Amino acid sequence: MVPLITLFIKLKIVTFDCLNSKFRVTMKSHLLATCWILAGLFSFIPLKLFSAVKDLNHSGRRRNTSTIIPSLLRPGDTIAVVAPAWWDLNHDHIVSETKKIFSSWGLKVIFGKSVGPKFGQFAGEDNLRLADLQSMLDNSTIKAIIAYRGGYGVARIIDSLNFDKFLQHPKWIVGFSDITTMHLKMHQLGVVSIHGEMPKHFPDSSYESSINSLRLVLFEGIAQISAKPSVHNRLGEVIAPVVGGNLVLICSNIGTDTDLDTKGKILVIEEVGEQLYALDRMMNQLKRAGKLQDLAGLVIGDMIDMRDITGMPFGKTVQAIIQEHVAEYGYPVAFNFPIGHQSPNIAFLHGAVGKLLVTEKSVSLYFSK
Repeated sequence: MVPLITLFIKLKIVTFDCLNSKFRVTMKSHLLATCWILAGLFSFIPLKLFSAVKDLNHSGRRRNTSTIIPSLLRPGDTIAVVAPAWWDLNHDHIVSETKKIFSSWGLKVIFGKSVGPKFGQFAGEDNLRLADLQSMLDNSTIKAIIAYRGGYGVARIIDSLNFDKFLQHPKWIVGFSDITTMHLKMHQLGVVSIHGEMPKHFPDSSYESSINSLRLVLFEGIAQISAKPSVHNRLGEVIAPVVGGNLVLICSNIGTDTDLDTKGKILVIEEVGEQLYALDRMMNQLKRAGKLQDLAGLVIGDMIDMRDITGMPFGKTVQAIIQEHVAEYGYPVAFNFPIGHQSPNIAFLHGAVGKLLVTEKSVSLYFSK
């Protein structure tokens, strides 16, 4: 600001050089006095005001300038299960197994009003799911909110949620798949959440390690995920915040209020049931949107049932498609992580700082307290 004022003074002095010297001296004095007053006023404005302006993007949304980590769970705590997306046919069995597992952890569990109702594919109409999730966000006695299942639906209600009371008493948000949109919102608010297993799979014994990893994160704040080395990996080591989730959801949030800021982050992607050309389209969208160029690292979870159009092969594998779109960048890339739509689906701390290590013999993503 001071250099600008100095330039302003010099310009005015040149302008007044053509005037009578008697007026020039007087005007110079007035200008100098005025400018020094302005400089004093600007120096008085707290630097935090300028920082606050920088923390807003063009639409006035807050960026995640700090990291809020909810309190770890303890036996006796109360958690809630809500269904912000789809309804499920095996409702009674899922609820029974969920109660059994959470009770064995010493937790009290509340099932929201959205767990049970059916409206088409959804777990009730939008207003019901919105009100149910909002009530759990506002309830300061609840220490974690677990999504009943994924599917589709969070994007229909996310912009109507109010997080004022939630930010006064932050709690864990848990889920994956369609719940990726909630994780992106949490990251925007600066709150760490948990990308992990949901009650839909609790009755399935093959998900035991997935469920245990969720318990470890909730009670101890620790997560360590190992993957098998791959010839497709790009070696390296990096420490950075870890974000991401389902690839379709990451792409569908681009340009919205929950657009993911990937700069300087380790990005996790996973997908299920998409055609190979669609995977290429989504990776291309990420690249064109600038989401790949400034990453600290890339973690590829499960890519399940990725297929070709019958009679029209795309001509590239999943690995080749992803490699092509990140070939010009130098950060580590790791395939085969057990994250996503099959067992095991190991929990990780979304938005927290993690360490990605990719060598020829071992690959891991590690979070500590």
